[in-house]
Amino acid sequence: MVASPEFEQGIAEFNQQQFYACHDTLEAIWVDAPETDKRFYQGILQVAVGCYHLSNDNLRGAIILLGEAVRRLCDYQPDYQEVDVEQLLAQSVTLLQTLQQLPPEQTSEFWQQLLQKQSPTMKEQDADLADLVASCQLPYINRVLD
Repeated sequence: MVASPEFEQGIAEFNQQQFYACHDTLEAIWVDAPETDKRFYQGILQVAVGCYHLSNDNLRGAIILLGEAVRRLCDYQPDYQEVDVEQLLAQSVTLLQTLQQLPPEQTSEFWQQLLQKQSPTMKEQDADLADLVASCQLPYINRVLD
């Protein structure tokens, strides 16, 4: 199955961490999609919105949306429409579980370090945050081609 140019655009936006733009692109596809595809698009869209919430220091919103996304995407494993759903789910679950351990006051710092994904010089009291950052990554959509 050949993906639509709009879906390809949404994947590119997702992978470039342009989560708000990805939301807009995928929402336009989701609205008119056949019922079998709606939950798939909505799941990816919710991962993007969860990451967007995280980028805006909205830890609760990120946790809620990632949880919803995981529930929706489970039915599409291991891959669907050339998307490695299994990997996207694994990354999303890891991020969700990490966020559930994150103190809300560290959301912004966690986001910045996650983006950089480097070994920042951490103060002793921030060692737990460094461990959380090291344990996960922002989800990325890999393609599965036949």
